[in-house]
Parts: sequence; structure tokens; C-alpha cells
Amino acid sequence: MSVKLKMTRKMTKISDGKPIVAVIGAGSWGTALARLLSEKGIETRLWGHRHDHLQRILAHHENKQYLPGFLLPKNLRVCATIKEAIATATVICIVVPSHVYRETFHKILDQLIPGNVRLPIFVSATKGIENESLQTMNQVMQECLESRQIRAYTAILSGPSFAREVAAKVPTAITIGSTDERVAKELQELFSTDYFRVYTSHDVIGLEISAALKNIIAIAAGICDGLAFGSNARAALITRGLAEMTRLGKALGAEEKTFYGLSGLGDLVLTCTGALSRNRHVGLELGKGKSIDQILKNMSMVAEGVKTTKSVYRLVRRLRIEMPILEQVYQIIYEGKDCATAVKDLLDRDLKQE
Repeated sequence: MSVKLKMTRKMTKISDGKPIVAVIGAGSWGTALARLLSEKGIETRLWGHRHDHLQRILAHHENKQYLPGFLLPKNLRVCATIKEAIATATVICIVVPSHVYRETFHKILDQLIPGNVRLPIFVSATKGIENESLQTMNQVMQECLESRQIRAYTAILSGPSFAREVAAKVPTAITIGSTDERVAKELQELFSTDYFRVYTSHDVIGLEISAALKNIIAIAAGICDGLAFGSNARAALITRGLAEMTRLGKALGAEEKTFYGLSGLGDLVLTCTGALSRNRHVGLELGKGKSIDQILKNMSMVAEGVKTTKSVYRLVRRLRIEMPILEQVYQIIYEGKDCATAVKDLLDRDLKQE
């Protein structure tokens, strides 16, 4: 049974006391973030939905399945239940796939102790758009909170950030987005380290749309690489993909400049060119002739771009926006279109001004 929480409860600020962070999602990115925070001396708890996986993490002090080669700090607490993880937490960072985000968020709200004086700040580190509602993760959180008459601060974490490189302490820059400037600045301080630089933004919808769409363009870039089309094709694909991302973002009220920042151009370049990119890997295998079912069957981690392609395709049709790269990726994944034919169809479109 869900717990109805009164709107009179006080909304937390991190500066109100010592931060306690619950990371919900024990994949590569969730583990990397939990590791980063723990190493800063911040009380951090990690929870994942599979009990056997958590037991292996506890046994080896390492996430061998999703982030092998990086021992976890001794002060990082791995929790068996959501309730244990979020108890007294001032920040809850949610790092689960978009298709289970709403379900997981409701579970979190169910476990918030009735009568707590303060509500935690909810931070989404998931890049995607929900298939059913066509909502971003921040919109999902807002809808769930409103349905229970709960007021709480929400924020999103976005930018070019492969989990393995963050775990290896490679210099990385990302963005925290929140409509409340104080919350954004407090989260900026919380996550920042000497190798993990955090910027702030108020354009939450712009950050989320750019973060979700870059995965689709990365699939397209992988397809070009799988077809051995070379650097010219990849460069053109990235550039025109950025134009499509910006077009949709502006239609949804985002600021154009966001798409030329870390969450937009930065993450787009990383995901379209990086060897660690899951979405580029999907495209690469598609370009080599494998079916989407074969590819996903052999992947242990989620490539968000596959499901997001369906969401954005439906959204674009509703808004009547022209996004030819998206359309071809959708036809390849969901209608079985031949990759080489899709590229030909892109090139055969009417000539126009850039």
C-alpha cells in the first residue's frame, strides 16, 4: 500500500545537515557515482534490484559484473532493501533504466517513513524517455510526487561520463540541472571532486532531451561505422544529429544553448565515438548485419537508445517535427529496414539549405 505524505513536510536542503546519499541502481553508472561520493567521505548507500548481485558485490568489494577492476571503498554501504538504503537519506540518486524508473520511484515513495520532518532531494541520473507516457525522468518524478501530494526538490545529472573513466578518475565534466538554483549549487558541491567537475543549469528539459536523443544518434553513428563509411559520414551524422536534437528540444521549450553544452554536444561526441558506448555498439552490430534481438541478447547492460528511439519517434509524430535520422533508426530497429538502404534514403532526400 502506498503512503500518502502531507505537503506540510519540510523540503530538504543539503546544507541543513551532514549529507547522506542513497544511490538506487547498482549498474556501472550507479556504482561509479556511489564510489565517487564514498571516497569523498560522504555517507553513501548503494541498492540494486537483484539480491544475488548485491551479495557478490559485498563478497568481493567490487562490482565485477558492471564495473570490474575497481574496488569499492570500505565506507560504502551496500543495502539489501530500498527501505534500508533511503532511511534518513538527504539525497536519493536514481540510476535505473528508464523503463523501470516510474516503478522504482513509486517503491521509493512507498518506503518514505510517514511523519519524517524532511523529504530528500531526488536526483535522476537516467538518460531516457518513458515509452508509455513519452515523459522525461524528471517529468515522471514530478507526476508521481503530485499524485501523492508531495512537494520535493528534483534535479538531473547529465553529461559526457563513461562510468569506467569516472571510476578511473579521468577528468570529467557534467551538469546538474534543477529549476531551483540553490539546490543545483548544493548538488554541485556534493558531487564535485578534483577530477569530476560539475556545472549547473536551470534548463532541465533541455538537459534531459539532449541526453536522451544523443543515444539515438549514437546508434546511427555506430551503423555508419559498422558499414565502414568512414570519418566523413560520422562527422556529418553527428552534426545533423545535433540539429535534430536541438529542433525537438526547442519545440518542447528547451534553450538552444543547452544543446551546445556538455549534455548536448559533449555527450553526443562521446557517445558517437567512444569505444565504451553501448548505443554505438548497438549501431555497430546493426551495421554489420546482426538483428536487434541478437544484439540485445548478448548485452549485459541496457542501451537506452533502443527504447528511447520508440518514445521519440512517437513524440515527433505527435509534434509533426522533421527528424530524418531518427526516422531511419526507428525503421532499422523496429521495422527491420536494411541499414545500407536507410543511409541511401537519407542521402536521397531533397537538397536544402543548412
